Amino acid sequence: MKQVSAFSSLIVLFSTQAFSQPAPKFEVADVHSSPHTTQPIVRGPFFSSGRYELRYANMLDLIRTAYNVDPEKVNGGPSWLEMERYDVFAKIPAGSTAESRRLMLQSLLADRFKLVIHNDTRPMTAFALTASKRPLMKAAEDSGESSCNFAVQNAPQGGPPPGGGPIQLPTIAYTCKGTTMADFAGKMLSIPGAAQYFNNKLVVDKTELAGAWDFTLRFTPKVPSGIQTTGENIPIFDAVEKQLGLKLEASSIPMPVLVVDSVNVKPTPNSEEAMKSFPPLPTEFEVASLKPTAPDANGGRGNARPDIKNGRLYLPGFSVKNMIQIGWDLNGDEFLIGAPKWLDEDRYDILAKAPSEVAIGDLTPSRNGVPVNIDALRPMIRALVTERFKIEAREEERPLNAYTLVSAKPKMKKSDPAARTRWQEGPVPEAAGSKNANSSLGRMVTCQNVTMAQFAQMLPGIAPGYLRTDVVDATGLEGGYDFTFSFSPSGALQLGRPPSKDGNSTSSDNAPEASEPNAALSLFDAMTKQLGLKLEQQKRPARVLVIDKMERKPIDN
Repeated sequence: MKQVSAFSSLIVLFSTQAFSQPAPKFEVADVHSSPHTTQPIVRGPFFSSGRYELRYANMLDLIRTAYNVDPEKVNGGPSWLEMERYDVFAKIPAGSTAESRRLMLQSLLADRFKLVIHNDTRPMTAFALTASKRPLMKAAEDSGESSCNFAVQNAPQGGPPPGGGPIQLPTIAYTCKGTTMADFAGKMLSIPGAAQYFNNKLVVDKTELAGAWDFTLRFTPKVPSGIQTTGENIPIFDAVEKQLGLKLEASSIPMPVLVVDSVNVKPTPNSEEAMKSFPPLPTEFEVASLKPTAPDANGGRGNARPDIKNGRLYLPGFSVKNMIQIGWDLNGDEFLIGAPKWLDEDRYDILAKAPSEVAIGDLTPSRNGVPVNIDALRPMIRALVTERFKIEAREEERPLNAYTLVSAKPKMKKSDPAARTRWQEGPVPEAAGSKNANSSLGRMVTCQNVTMAQFAQMLPGIAPGYLRTDVVDATGLEGGYDFTFSFSPSGALQLGRPPSKDGNSTSSDNAPEASEPNAALSLFDAMTKQLGLKLEQQKRPARVLVIDKMERKPIDN
């Protein structure tokens, strides 16, 4: 009997050694705070030739990437979880996979940030996808690979109609083949034009429909109040019910979540090896072609398409102004001085190949990130445009319009200091009944445990159409606040604004103005009426690019 017990213990020991292998780790990693930007959006993960990059990632981004979960399913944690941002550069062992890279990132978070988490189940506000007695979809004809693609139909041609007339309402056609209902529900937030209907709430499959299905869903984007349109308006909720025989209803649904027990805001210091392992990336493409865009080319204008496998980048229909603004990281026309009038007229298609050590695209595209590694590509585009158009330019500081946040008659509620600091589109459940929660205006934003200094920092990211430079806090208000406010996108004001005698709109997007008679509400009016705050315009020094000389005809390929 003792011999059997000893043998059993040996088996257990062997099994433990065989199956409890150490978690994979990056060979070396550089973790540091991200540089300042007015548009703090996570970028990556990017991977090429053994180099892994994740830029402008807050701790929530790092956790959802490492554990492959929706950000809404990450609960708990300190108040700064969505505020502090980090860059991660790492070297990857040969033969890594997407799963092994996630495990490496998990190890990094545990080692460098001392992250501790656990699994749980909690009720969450979501949209339940249910089925009627007779679904209107076809059972998949074959067992081929599942796929979903979208196309834009009836898209308006050219710019906004002169004088702010009605615009053509485009239709999104989303076609799926061999797709399960669970997969369809999981992808709904990523369908172009769909997320604005759901206010970033998850969609959960409750149809109880087994198997795979073929179908096409046609709907129109949600239109802000004040924008006149032509064409049929098809809200996504109506489209799902009438075209697919399904239904979307908001409800509270128990879901598996990750709970953050503890995490450090400051990572452990980088090793000396890490500080030497990531030299600056190349600043020029290996080869690049620049061709005038065909006059009848409308689709895909200004839409970057990275070919991750082959290291190629395709930029169709980019104006020379687009290229310059990307290359020099300019946030609007006011940052470009001395630009010739034709700069926005001439459009080109760029096909370029990046050096092998540069990762040009996101390995796992999602609705929460930027799919193109613009930070690595920016100096290459800059070098290409400079050479081909013989640009002579200089950077300098000049006074530009900027804004200061001041207090008028504050109408905000003090927050729980332990709550997570964040802003998000749409109302959270607690703010759903707020008198400021007016989704018809086009933009509805809820802030939680946000100080006024943090709110000033967030505003250019919340409303980039209105604010292109940093906002300075001068409210004198202390502590964190909870509040919801609604406003119209700057484009809604432009389209609804009466034309001047020359047919152009009568005022600038960047200046405070009264509400228009078309029921649109500017950011500036919303701040005053709903929050009791004001944005006062001032002049402050800002970095601009001054073009001294450039050629209209580029050098031949």
